[in-house]
Amino acid sequence: MPRRGRIPLSERVYHSLRRDLATGIFVPTERLGEERLAEIYGVSRTPVREALARLQADGLIERRSDGLYPYRPRLDELDHLYELRIVLEARGIQRVSTDAPETARPAHDLDLIRAELDTWRTLRDNPPEPGPALVADERFHTTLLTAAGNTALAEALTAVHSRVRPVRTLDVPTPDRIATMTAEHIAIAEQLLSGNVKGALHTLITHIDISRAHVLARAQRALELTKLARAVRD
Repeated sequence: MPRRGRIPLSERVYHSLRRDLATGIFVPTERLGEERLAEIYGVSRTPVREALARLQADGLIERRSDGLYPYRPRLDELDHLYELRIVLEARGIQRVSTDAPETARPAHDLDLIRAELDTWRTLRDNPPEPGPALVADERFHTTLLTAAGNTALAEALTAVHSRVRPVRTLDVPTPDRIATMTAEHIAIAEQLLSGNVKGALHTLITHIDISRAHVLARAQRALELTKLARAVRD
């Protein structure tokens, strides 16, 4: 019987591999072989096999003819996921829009938005590395939906993030892009806090569209590199 509080090996491998997939340690053309992963994580193949099964169910890895590989959404699928992002996030803001009937209009949790505003002002003054910026970016958007009072919307957005993240981690933003993203987050939060809901909605949609363009361009480059690698290998 395992000791109380002891984390099973398969659980540890699952979380470690999930983290490494999210940070882009494994490239799209890299086959996730059980034996090699067992060596990397210092375990037997059984917990690796169990972790891979869970990750495949999560949609973070995919099976091809010769084995398992990191999941990379197709270009059309990426575009659709970003469209879904806009629908979810716009709906969060529209729930508190002044156009809605006042009796049915919820209010934003302004404390959550103020906390995010403080975070991004700090990041503006102390620019982060690309990795932490991505994590903070996702948290900002899910927090906005949580602040709008609908946790189901926030959970749906978290699922979208997990599908898009493998490609976003391939796109290393420049310092200028990080500064722009930071400024846009600050603007959205300030607009919501001041009651300018329509302005926040416009800034938010523009912000997501810019991100979509960058991610789709990076995915296209990754696809071309994958095709080139296969051509060289064959």
